[in-house]
Amino acid sequence: MEKRVVTFGTFDVFHVGHLRILEGASRLGSSLAVGVSSDLLNMSKKGRTPVYSQEERMAIVAALRCVDSVFVEESLEQKREYLIQHKADVLVMGDDWAGRFDEFSDICKVVYLPRTPSISTTTIIEKIRL
Repeated sequence: MEKRVVTFGTFDVFHVGHLRILEGASRLGSSLAVGVSSDLLNMSKKGRTPVYSQEERMAIVAALRCVDSVFVEESLEQKREYLIQHKADVLVMGDDWAGRFDEFSDICKVVYLPRTPSISTTTIIEKIRL
């Protein structure tokens, strides 16, 4: 039986933590769709524009073997609609979001995977600036 997995993220300054979450998500089903935050959504969430444009971030994520499709996430308020549109059986998020998406357990299984310790895009950007 086919099991569709969906996850979301900005995926700016792509690093091994991103890769581990996506590979882990792909192991939970037969296909993985990834919602990549739009530049505007990232600005509203994090107060800064991404280093890489939404098109570049989507191209990087789409090139990974573990990813079957990518789409633009325009709004956090539309997560339910994205999950329904992509026929999600499983929603995967990093465990830094634990509990925040449990409201979607009525339409799909919600799984929080552990983040890679001591790595984040913000930390990498700060290290590069030095």
